[in-house]
Amino acid sequence: MSRAVNRPANAGRVVRRRAARGGFSLLELLVAVAVMGLALTLLYRVDAGAVRGVADVAAQERASVLARSILNARDAVPAGGWNEAGESGGFAWRVASAPWPTPPGLEVGTPVLHEVVIGVQWAGRGAPHVLELRTLLPQARPEPGSTQP
Repeated sequence: MSRAVNRPANAGRVVRRRAARGGFSLLELLVAVAVMGLALTLLYRVDAGAVRGVADVAAQERASVLARSILNARDAVPAGGWNEAGESGGFAWRVASAPWPTPPGLEVGTPVLHEVVIGVQWAGRGAPHVLELRTLLPQARPEPGSTQP
């Protein structure tokens, strides 16, 4: 004996009508929202990293301007050297100098040079940042009437 399956005659058409409307299922909407959330999170992290990078570059630029202004404060180094330290606008700085070795065979009137090192340090994310500027400056000539050490 065969069993008859009771199925409405229009059951197949109902499914076709629902598909013809073109709506999204709840699962599809949940997946779309999850993908959008991940994309927005990634964009936020990229943007935050760019802002931090700009802040780091701005601090490094201010440190460079400070080092150059300290260097521009003197045209020459005293015979005893230039050793100084200080703090300005959240930046700690130090200056140290040492005589530069004079190559043999130079004329007697050749000025003595000093290597000047200016270091600027500031607090950053994680470890402190350091900028170092190195240059050569001539030794200051003695004042007229004074004896040279």
